[in-house]
Amino acid sequence: MGARLKRLRDQVVVVTGASSGIGLATARLAARDGARVVLVSRNGPALDRLADEIRAAGGDALAVPTDVGDEGQVAAAARAAIGRYGGFDTWVNNAGTSVIGEMLNVSTADHRRLFETNFWGTVYGSLEAARHFRDRRGRYAGALVNVGSILSDRAIPMQGMYCATKHAMKGFTDALRMELEHAGVPVSVSLVKPSSTDTPFTSHARNYMAEQPSLPPPLYRPDVVARAILHCAETPERDVTVGGGGKAIVLAGRLAPRLTDRMMEPVIPYFQRKDEPARTPEGTFYGPSGPELEERGDYRGPVRGSSLYTAASLHPLVTGLLAVGAGVTAVALLGGRRG
Repeated sequence: MGARLKRLRDQVVVVTGASSGIGLATARLAARDGARVVLVSRNGPALDRLADEIRAAGGDALAVPTDVGDEGQVAAAARAAIGRYGGFDTWVNNAGTSVIGEMLNVSTADHRRLFETNFWGTVYGSLEAARHFRDRRGRYAGALVNVGSILSDRAIPMQGMYCATKHAMKGFTDALRMELEHAGVPVSVSLVKPSSTDTPFTSHARNYMAEQPSLPPPLYRPDVVARAILHCAETPERDVTVGGGGKAIVLAGRLAPRLTDRMMEPVIPYFQRKDEPARTPEGTFYGPSGPELEERGDYRGPVRGSSLYTAASLHPLVTGLLAVGAGVTAVALLGGRRG
């Protein structure tokens, strides 16, 4: 992971899922920091609006409507970036969606579609980026940033197949990192794992519940995740967990997996339901949303605008102390609830 990366202001950054949520926040922040941004999403009208917004602020952006679940379209997006800018320096695989409901009730078609977007979309983008970084010449390495989830490390009920896609993404990313490092490809490969984030994620998901879906707290603003992603574009990192709340859940699962299961079984489904009927069960699962640019969702509780854990964990001198502290906190929390 000793790759030398360009400063963001000198980069071309490709962002998938750029029309909403974390991807939108990442694209906007990258452009504000001076990067030229390639915007990738199924939602062409929203991408056009975002490109216009970035250009109006003095930036440079290219909109490339793309379904990341289609390998040919992802390859075409890479060619568009190379054709416009001569190449790219960071590729962010962020596009994703979910199916919310008990897996016994979910159709096989929806399970497969979820993997096409979350897992295969990441695979297609990662391999395109890796080939580009392998073949290009220069003093600087490239950065590949895959956006997983804390659910890459700890599964929860009601989003079982989403957890499976994120576990698969982690395994793929770890294996690809080793292969590229062994082959001497000049690239930093990072996995960013957000906690629950206040984006339109639940309104875009395929919902099998009678109620409108929500996310388990605590929630963080999408720009908290975006800053972690862009940190990885400039600084080689293996894994970054965004949010101390999510890290505590992961550690609890590692330290006391059976107890954590028993605690989650009644609690997590409760937190994933709002006290209102489902509005659009299909969400945008099989098609893009409207032209609006929406970073934030409609979560009604408190949303955190920063993560002390994540900010400190990116400083190598305190990472170990934080891990110990989070472990002690998780043990104390579980012990208290058990009592």
